Amino acid sequence: MTRAHPLGERKIIEQIIRKLHKMPRMPIPFGDDVSAVDIGGGRLAILKCDMLVRRTDVPAGMTLKQAARKAVVMNVSDLASKGAKPIAVMVSLGLPRSTTGKDVEEIATGLDHGAREYEAYVIGGDTNECDDLVIDCHVFGTAKRTEIVRRSSAAPGDLVAVTGDFGNTSAGLKLLSSRIEVPAAMRKVLLANVYTPRARLKEGLALAEIRALTASMDSSDGLAWTLHEIAHASSVGIELEKLPISKTALDYARMNHLNPVDLALYGGEEFELVVCLKRKAVTRALSAARSLRIVGRVTNDRGRVVLLHDGERICVKPTGWEHLK
Repeated sequence: MTRAHPLGERKIIEQIIRKLHKMPRMPIPFGDDVSAVDIGGGRLAILKCDMLVRRTDVPAGMTLKQAARKAVVMNVSDLASKGAKPIAVMVSLGLPRSTTGKDVEEIATGLDHGAREYEAYVIGGDTNECDDLVIDCHVFGTAKRTEIVRRSSAAPGDLVAVTGDFGNTSAGLKLLSSRIEVPAAMRKVLLANVYTPRARLKEGLALAEIRALTASMDSSDGLAWTLHEIAHASSVGIELEKLPISKTALDYARMNHLNPVDLALYGGEEFELVVCLKRKAVTRALSAARSLRIVGRVTNDRGRVVLLHDGERICVKPTGWEHLK
């Protein structure tokens, strides 16, 4: 019997999907950031569930309130990438017997803050006993069918853009696992990205409304993996002409003799949007989402992702965060 561990999360998902009956006329196919059901009137119900487990998803120093909020943000970020507005959140909690009343209050406060931050509400859920803390959020939202943005429609000639810089979370996690001393201002910036991530919902909704995008995806598994996922789903290549790394992460890399390319590409938990957009819509897109930065272009080089950096063409590896591997 094949054990789960060597397979990895993505292989396990592929096996499960092969055993499922596909719903007729699925508005969003298996393998995208969210699922959807047609509710008529040109609108879709958007559904997403994402699970936070303390052992794998809660870094040292993160409070229960921050962890619960993060569990909501993880889901909202995926809706943002599709241009869908979250409305309601259901939460299943797996709680160890050692959980105290104060712990429960922290978790509840974090869930509420996470939902209200994006104008949604927690409306119910379930609790059960578990060996580790598990916060499984199920988010419901809506979107116009004509505005939904898949990850599979990018075309050669499109431009590639991101809603912010990368590297801070990766650097912050390295900082937590080391005894390296850094300036207080740098530490504050890096750990803020780790402990209080933010979903780019406002940008996702604005870009979907003006129909400027051909593809979009949340970057929580890392920039490199996200680019490869878009390239694979759309049968295209991607060329990064600029490395979207934050100044703080770049300074951290120089200070600690790290490769800034690795910090920006192979981290994760960034929750930025990675999008492909039509050239004729660039001006409108940059106006609709002020944080948007053009960093590359879509090519005909199917399945190949490269970075132009310091006069070199660097092959971007299809690696990123993956559970069970």
